[in-house]
Amino acid sequence: MDKALFIAMTGAKHNMMAQTARSNNLANVNTTGFRADFEQARAMPVFGEHHPSRVYSLTERPATDIQSGSYDYTGNPLDIALQGEGWIAVQAPNGEEAYTRRGDLNIDPTGMLRTGNGLPVIGNGGPIVLPPGQRFHINGDGGISLNDAGQAALVDQVKLVSAQAMGVTMEKGLDGLMRPRNFAGDLPADELVRVESGAIETSNVNAVNELTSLLALSRQYEMNVKMMKTIDENGASASSVMRMG
Repeated sequence: MDKALFIAMTGAKHNMMAQTARSNNLANVNTTGFRADFEQARAMPVFGEHHPSRVYSLTERPATDIQSGSYDYTGNPLDIALQGEGWIAVQAPNGEEAYTRRGDLNIDPTGMLRTGNGLPVIGNGGPIVLPPGQRFHINGDGGISLNDAGQAALVDQVKLVSAQAMGVTMEKGLDGLMRPRNFAGDLPADELVRVESGAIETSNVNAVNELTSLLALSRQYEMNVKMMKTIDENGASASSVMRMG
């Protein structure tokens, strides 16, 4: 079989994978603190004993865009937006510590402080549990204060970390949470990380760019499918000629 069919097939396959990454970005354009994923395609040689006349495509997710989004001021005393570089420590579904920029926090019926997507926020001694029937606000250093009769008492501290200060590269997992790539264990709390109380950070996705990329990838996919059809027709014609001979 002509390797051109395989090459066109891999091109279509990886175009679909690239569209998946871009579609996920577009779907999260309104998700608080979301970080867009990059995708790129590169040419790879077809290995074997032959002349290097054909290549196939490979789509990768090389990194995540960690640029900050804009601030949306809500006035909610439990909402926080990180200033500059930094991450909020949360408990991932598997029980491990992970990191996010999602600062739309709330208190569930059991008193546990959670992010907008339900993940427990980690404090000084693990997931933060606050006493019921009280009103709280989060300070600029992540400290959770209790307002009672005009006096503020510190109840717990949201764990804030800085990957940059540790020289660590962050990597997004399939669950959408960030984890250190070149660091073993949990990142230590960084007292220099500051937050803006009463605000949340929006997604850093550029909807226009994502939609434009999706349209371009769709056209490329159609081109690969047409190429596969042409190759199949050429093969059928060649077989017909061979039968006549």
